Parts: sequence; C-alpha cells; structure tokens
Amino acid sequence: GVRLLLHGLCSNTTVKSLDLKGNNLRATGAEALGKLLRQNKSIRSLTLEWNSLGMWEEGFSFFCQGLRANSFLQRLDLRNNQINHQGAAELAMALTQNTSLQELDLRWNNVGLLGGRALLNCLHSNKTLKRLELAGNNVPGDILKAVEQALDHNQDREAILSEAQNQVNILSKEVLSLKDEKNKQFMDFVDTVDKQKEERARSEKMSAARVSQLQEALDEQYSIMNSLKTKLQMTEAALALSEQKVHNLGELLNAMKQEQSSVAECHFRELQQQKQEGADREGRLLHDLSAASEKNLLLRNQVDELERKCKVQQDQLFQVKQDLTNTAAELKLRAVEAEERLEMEKRRFKQSLEDMESLRAKEVGRVAQQMEASERSMHSRIQRLEAIRVSLDEELSQVKAAALAERGRAEEELMKVRSQARLEEQQRLEHLEEKLRLMTESRDEAQNCCLKQKEMVAEAQAKAKQLSLYADGLRRRLDELQQDLDSKEEEKVTELNKVKVELQEQIGHLEAERTAQDGLREKIAALERQLKALSSNHREALLDKEGEISLLLEKLRMKEAEISRMREEEAQRASFLQNAILAYVQGSPLGTHTSRK
Repeated sequence: GVRLLLHGLCSNTTVKSLDLKGNNLRATGAEALGKLLRQNKSIRSLTLEWNSLGMWEEGFSFFCQGLRANSFLQRLDLRNNQINHQGAAELAMALTQNTSLQELDLRWNNVGLLGGRALLNCLHSNKTLKRLELAGNNVPGDILKAVEQALDHNQDREAILSEAQNQVNILSKEVLSLKDEKNKQFMDFVDTVDKQKEERARSEKMSAARVSQLQEALDEQYSIMNSLKTKLQMTEAALALSEQKVHNLGELLNAMKQEQSSVAECHFRELQQQKQEGADREGRLLHDLSAASEKNLLLRNQVDELERKCKVQQDQLFQVKQDLTNTAAELKLRAVEAEERLEMEKRRFKQSLEDMESLRAKEVGRVAQQMEASERSMHSRIQRLEAIRVSLDEELSQVKAAALAERGRAEEELMKVRSQARLEEQQRLEHLEEKLRLMTESRDEAQNCCLKQKEMVAEAQAKAKQLSLYADGLRRRLDELQQDLDSKEEEKVTELNKVKVELQEQIGHLEAERTAQDGLREKIAALERQLKALSSNHREALLDKEGEISLLLEKLRMKEAEISRMREEEAQRASFLQNAILAYVQGSPLGTHTSRK
C-alpha cells in the first residue's frame, strides 16, 4: 500500500506535508521513500515516527541516497526508528550533500558515540541545518555541545547573510531611486530645450512675416514713386520712415537674440546647479554612510568600555571579597578555584581554536579538491578531444591510402589486360601470316582458310569490342571511385569543420569555467582573509585573557605575600605577648610563691 501511495506522490506537485507515523514501513517502503525523495519537488515536511526504518539496512541506505539527491525537503522526523551508528553514518553522508534540510529529529534512537561523531563531522560541510535533536541516543555531552555550537554557527551565518542581503537590497533601491531622479531631471531638461526650440521657431516665423510685410510696403512705395513723380518729397519722407522702421526691427532682432542667449545661459546654469545638487546628494549619502560606520565604531568602543568597566567592577568586588575573607583557608580555596577556572577557560579557548583551524583546513581542502577535480575533468576533456582529432586524422590517412591502393590496382589490371590483348593480337597475326603462306600453295585450302580466318577475325573483333567495353567499364569504375573519394574528402572536411566548431564551443565553455574558477579563487581568497581576521581577533582576545590572567596571578601573589607578612607579624606579636606574660608572671609575688611551692 505504501509503495502504491508513494508511487502516486512521485509526480504530485501540490502536497507540501506528509505524515506516515506508525505505519510499520519495511525495506520496500524505505526504497519507495528514497524514490519519492529523488523525484518529488513539492514536499517540504516528512514525518516517519515509529516505523523502525533502521532495522532494514539496505532500504535505509536507499532512503539516505534519496535524501542526498533531494533539494526541497526542509523538515524530517525520524524519532523511534531504531537507527544505529551505521544508519547515522549514512545519514551524515547524505547531509554532507543536502542543501535544503533545516530541521532533523533523531530522538529516541540508538545512534551512540560513533553516530554522534559522524553527525558532528557532517555539520562542518552542511551550512543549512539549523536544528538537530539527539536526545535519548546515548550520545556524550561534549558531542551534544559541539553539535549545538555548530548549529548556532549555521544560524549566525544565515542571519549575517540575510542582514548583508537586506543591506544590499536597500543600497540597490537607493541607487535605483537616484537613477530615476537623474533620468527625470534629464527628461525635464530635454523638454525645456524642446520648448525653447519651438519658441525660437515661432519668433523666426514672426520676424519673417514682418519682413515680408515690410517688403510689400516698400514695393507699394516704389510703385507710388513710379506713378507719382510729383510727390518725391512725400515718398522720400516715407522712405526715411521705412528705413527707421527697418532699423528699429533690426534692433528688436538683436535684442531678441541677446535675450535668447541670456535664457540659454540661465538654463545652462540651472543644469549645472542641478548636477551640483545631485553630486551634493551623493556626497551626503556617502557622508551618511561614513557617519553610520563611525556610529557603529563608537558603539563598539562603548561596548568595549562597558566591558572594561564590568571587568573593573568584577575586580573590585573580588578585592572586597578578598578583604572580607579573614582566614587563609578561604583564600587558598578561592585561589584553587580561580586556577581551575583559568585552566577550563584555556582549554575552551584551545578547543575553539582547534575547531576553527580544523574547519578552515577542511573548507580549504574541500575547495582545493573541487578545483583539482574541475582541472582534472578539463584535462580529460582536452585529452579526449585530442584523441578524437588524432583518430580522425588516422582515418583520413587510411582512406587516402586505400584510395591510392585501389587506383594502383585498377591501373595494374588495365596494363595487364592491354598486354594480354597485344600478345593475343600478335599471336593471331603470326598465325594469319603462316596461313597466308600456306594459301599460296593451295587456293582451295586458302579460300577455306580465308573463310575460317574471316570467322576468326570476326571473333577477334568481338573479343576486342568486349575488351574495349571492359576497359570503358574499368574507366567508369575509376571515375566513380574518384567521385566517391572526392565525396568522402568533402564529408571529412565537413566533419573536421564541425569538430573545429565543437572544439571552439568547448573552448568557450572551458573559458567560462576558467572565469568561474577565478571567481571561486577570489571567494577562497576572501574566505582566507575572513579566517585571518577571525584568527587575529581570537589571538587578540587570547592575549587580553592572558594579560588578565597574569594580572590576577600577580594580585594573588601580592595577597599571599600580605597574608604571609600578616602571619609573621601575628607570630611576632604572639611571641612578644608570651614573653611579656612570662615576665610578668615571674616578676609578681604569686609567681614567686608558686615557684617556692
């Protein structure tokens, strides 16, 4: 039943959560689950509690292979499934390549020490798992703590990535808004320029109309001058007036030109002001960013100062407690406890440093292995292509050699046939000559022999025709062979061109992969820089802690010296008091009486 159900769900695209709790799934069910995880792309949550999947090793291995290939499942519940350390190791192998699972519940199984170590090792390469429940699995406490630290590291990493992505989105939005504003300003400027051009065209049209009107008036005046010679003075006055008008119009035109130039300068100044405003805005944004970074630095400095103050207050409290302690035993106990704490902190810091170094070494090794694998695959591809090219060249040479051999054979056959035909013709001619000599002896026999010879000549001619036809067939065959050779050579040339094109495409892909490898190298360099920064920070913190430890040890030594000095002073005082009491007792009359008694 489970097999049929899961087979139907393989092609389903709507089911998001699947609960199969307590269904007694066996090996076939585990295999069907592995197939479902390989093919289904919609299920995000899978609950398999109380199914004893760990009892069937082969089926559970199929299930782990499906989990390894799945990239959509986010939550997996495997409580009470009798999973031992081998099943946990297979799960760890699957988790090293899984990039989608965020929650895994393995409570109340039998993972043990080895399974816990395998899961802890897989968390070094898995960066997406946020929650891993291992209660009731006989896993030691230190491994559980290490697992929690690794999960916390994954959560912190995801939080940092999300914050960085949010900051990038905010900055990209601001940049887009600035680009939109600049585009709007540019479009406004273009609109103003178009409007100015339209106004200029209108003013030019008006001036042309006015000039045409003036020309018409001048024509009328010239006609009046021609028709009315008697009124020369009036026409001269009209001409003077018209000249004054033309001068006024020229002055108006000059004024218009000056106004247009001044308007263009104003617009140019406005554009420059807008550009300066945009640059000022960009500078303000950069200043705001620098101010924000400075605020972050100030906040960090304040946090450091608060931490120092807390340390100072802790030292003061420790001193007050030391002053309150009056006995040497309490001081010794506190010194022993402080030494134990310091040793524990040293061990913790050493363990954290070793874990960080191992993580860095593993990540660097993994990236180096990936780079080496990609380079090996590239070399293998290049070698295969070179082998293909060499084999093609060899095939071409073989085909050419076979064609040449066939040509030689055909020519040899032609020579043999021609030589045979010549020999036969010579032999026949010799026979004919002998027969002609015999025909001189007897005509009758000669006539019969002539008839026979005619028949033999006819047969020879037929054979010669057949030989000529055979030679023509051989020539045709040679022509066909040459055509076949030409066609094969053309096909080989086309195949070589195709291979060259494919090689060029593969070279392009290889160059793209090289660029990707360069990007990976840059990422590796960035990661190494981050690791160096983290290591330097850890070293600084260790140096600070060691300085604090040295200060505490010096304070302890000072206190011990004071305690020893106080003891010596008290011993001296006690000795002085004892001597004084003895002296007093010996000097008193009671002392003498007691001594006499």
